Amino acid sequence: MSIYNFTANSIRGAEKELSEYKGDVLLIVNTASKCGFTPQYADLQKLYEKYGDKGFKVLGFPSNQFAEQEPGSNEEVDTFCQINYGVSFPMFEKVDVRGEDKHPLFAYLTEKAPFKGISTDNSEGKMLQSFLEKEQPELLEGDDIKWNFTKFLIDREGRVVERFETPVGPLELESAIDALI
Repeated sequence: MSIYNFTANSIRGAEKELSEYKGDVLLIVNTASKCGFTPQYADLQKLYEKYGDKGFKVLGFPSNQFAEQEPGSNEEVDTFCQINYGVSFPMFEKVDVRGEDKHPLFAYLTEKAPFKGISTDNSEGKMLQSFLEKEQPELLEGDDIKWNFTKFLIDREGRVVERFETPVGPLELESAIDALI
């Protein structure tokens, strides 16, 4: 099994088979428009532009599961991303990324790349870890996604290579992307 076995609806409602991305290196990210980490959209777009002609794609999956930071409709999310960050990489409909109703793709991703902890090497990591410990400790249990902007790097064969937690900025992934391109 690989990510190519899954389908998802584009942000405009068209069903897409992820097998359409066979041969590409992918970065699959759960996103939100009203999160402290929302500015990561800008760097995700930079990666997409820098590596796009080398067979690299970013796939964005909005989710409203973390402090309701993605409350808008799919159309509102799409407009927000384009106007504020110039997002041109593929975006998909809002999905659940954790819990009983999580999208099957995210069940697969979290099974193949379990949670290993949030690095507290930077202020963002320290802040998120502290917030979750104090306000939502249940989110730290298990392998489910912990917060918005968790990233999964996928190789050209559709295999999950690595999981990067929220505080890891997209541009920090360049060496990992280079290794797969």
